[in-house]
Amino acid sequence: MSRITSGTITAFYLFDVGDVIALSAVAERFGVTTTSRFAFKQPSPAYVQYRESPVIVDGSAIGIGAVGGYAVRVKAFDYGVVSVALTRGMPAEWDVLLGQGATLYEDAELPGAAQRVCRAFVERIAPAVTHLRADVLTEDYFVFAVSRLDTEMDAAAVLANHGDVIAQLLRGEHERLSEQERAEVLRHSISYLASDLVVPTWNGAFVYDSEAGVHGALEILEFANSQLLQFRYYDALLDRELEGIYAQLQKPFWVQNWFGRGYSRAARYVHALFIDVNELTDRTENALKIAGDIYAARLIALTGARLGLDHWKATVEDKLETLDDIYRFAVEQMAMIRGELMEFAIVLILVLELGMILAGVMR
Repeated sequence: MSRITSGTITAFYLFDVGDVIALSAVAERFGVTTTSRFAFKQPSPAYVQYRESPVIVDGSAIGIGAVGGYAVRVKAFDYGVVSVALTRGMPAEWDVLLGQGATLYEDAELPGAAQRVCRAFVERIAPAVTHLRADVLTEDYFVFAVSRLDTEMDAAAVLANHGDVIAQLLRGEHERLSEQERAEVLRHSISYLASDLVVPTWNGAFVYDSEAGVHGALEILEFANSQLLQFRYYDALLDRELEGIYAQLQKPFWVQNWFGRGYSRAARYVHALFIDVNELTDRTENALKIAGDIYAARLIALTGARLGLDHWKATVEDKLETLDDIYRFAVEQMAMIRGELMEFAIVLILVLELGMILAGVMR
């Protein structure tokens, strides 16, 4: 069995800290520069480009050198996500890597350490965060990246010789997997050149590539998880808001609908929420643009499928449609109530005029 001569283990811990982060203010705060593009498989003019470049800050800039032997790096996305990456070198032996991988999945202290890093970072950028969260939603993801072996191998040979270890590593199991489970893990893999490989799963990924290729894969895997985190937040937000709206609309008629004010308030609130969430989801979805890089597009699609991004997106879209239906219902009810009030007012005026005529006041 070949030995690993170069590789990294990266634990991503992502936090939804607010609606929007003003990245220009963050970059100015730490004195860093940004670049919107990063190279991947295809030569120019193909590119992978952020709509607004994330700001990357080394842990030392916030007074944190290392955490449990892991180097610290923080990245802020403009749609309110902060990603803490903890990275360490990979052991040479595959069986040692298995043990470290299983320990990483079970580590109860590392998530807390990453949260403290995030908190220290957010304290320094708080003025740049819109609607800073009190309760922060989190997501984690682990990437095992091999950039060089002591024996030259292509992707097919790596799977043939180390497929058992890779599958077990990505499942975080101490015992060897069955052939059926091994096949299930490894069938969701992608290669562009004969010499590269990515095997993504819902909680981690294995990457075999050059150092530049590893960097590009890490970038895309991190981005996909930031999207997952955002859609999870929107889903929970819409659940809470819909519950409150239903309760508001189910109040007794005389409380809810005095001159249609209850429905009017509900309509305005629902419409504002609909616009806000649509704007934020558009910001998330359009954050990364891929032009001409087929491999990057395929990797994002495969990773998104393994993370269930389409499911979360569809759930959010369904709830947005429900919001739109509630808005239309509230507007219709408000119009009906005001129409009935107008009819009642006209009838009342006619009755008063008739009464005055009968009383001899009007001739």
